[in-house]
Amino acid sequence: MRVALWFLGLFGVAVLLALFVSNNEGTITVFWPPHRVDLSLNMVVVLLGLLFLLIHLALRALAALFALPGQARSWRVRHQEQAMYATLLEALSHFVAGRFLRARKAALEVLAREAAMAHSGEGGAAAVRLRVMSYLLAAEGSQALQDKAARDTYLQQALAQSASPGALGVREGLLLRAVRWSLEDRDATSAQDWFGQLPSGVARRTVALRLRLKLARLARQSGPALDTARLLVKHRAFSDVSGRGLVRALALENIRDARDPEQLQRVWHKLESAEQAMPEVACLAAQRCLLLGCEQAAALAWLLPVWERMLTAPEGLTPSQKMSLVQVLEAAFASAVDSAWLVRIEQAQMAQPGDAVLQYLAGVACLHLELWGKAQQLIKQALPRLHDHRLAARAWLMLADLAQRQGDSEHAAAAWQQAAQLALRQDD
Repeated sequence: MRVALWFLGLFGVAVLLALFVSNNEGTITVFWPPHRVDLSLNMVVVLLGLLFLLIHLALRALAALFALPGQARSWRVRHQEQAMYATLLEALSHFVAGRFLRARKAALEVLAREAAMAHSGEGGAAAVRLRVMSYLLAAEGSQALQDKAARDTYLQQALAQSASPGALGVREGLLLRAVRWSLEDRDATSAQDWFGQLPSGVARRTVALRLRLKLARLARQSGPALDTARLLVKHRAFSDVSGRGLVRALALENIRDARDPEQLQRVWHKLESAEQAMPEVACLAAQRCLLLGCEQAAALAWLLPVWERMLTAPEGLTPSQKMSLVQVLEAAFASAVDSAWLVRIEQAQMAQPGDAVLQYLAGVACLHLELWGKAQQLIKQALPRLHDHRLAARAWLMLADLAQRQGDSEHAAAAWQQAAQLALRQDD
């Protein structure tokens, strides 16, 4: 359709020109004494059109002639830029391939080329970013080569270049790399200094939070490390399994670092409910509570959710977690047996009579309550079904103590011998 309209318009113009030329009888007379020249109007129009075309072509030719130096300069700049970017790609290729010395050499060559272009006044718009990235590549290569002096020199030069308006946003990456290098050098003080220079918005990014976690662990700051790990888990920086494992390990580290009952209480109350319900965390907290001289009620209260979880969902606790719970409860009952816990243990043992661990724990409670006969009966019934050597060895020791109290030296000696054999087997 468009072509048809063009043809119709062309035909219309042709018709108008034909009508104008065929009916135009005008004449233009040019007097040039002593001559006189008569020209038709059509001829004058044609000559004027040719003159205009000739002037236009002449001006185009002059413009092209005068533009030759600029085109030559543009071609030279493009050629130098292509060579410079090719060298930069070569530096990146060497770096990812592990040829760090060649990578640093290529990055320095890029800087030399860019300096030559800037000296001749042919620097590009991205010259500042190019210099910063080249210095960063040289610093990365120096870090891989363990040339810390050269690394620091190139880093300072990159930071100085990043202050220019043409390098907005690059400084943040330089600071993050500086933090990472300090962490690789195990220099917590330097890493903290670099991290303090990061803007608040950058410090909340996932990569910065990972670095903060490494820094906190390097500086043995278990509290900030746990807070950072929680943020990373919320940002889904780890898988569910690895995230829970990391949070659990840091929570255990916080509990181990507590040196007095007040500090342990503060650490415990700072833990989230999901962390407090972790069996390893609750058992270690209760164990530390007893060792530091806290109240027995506090330790038992921390163990209560784990105890209920063991009863409601026995598969929710691994055998090692169950053993840890029993050991902490046994240590807690050494001073006094809480009546509420005695009822819980008896109800659990009656509800699950085939559970040797619950039967053993009930025997321990009866032993501390000086119910010698019942304790001896429960421990003897549980002993053949105890698969853990540590529990079995302690059960034999308790039987030896009970036999000694009853004046049965023969059975006491036999029980001590069984306990010693189990202890030796455990050491092996």
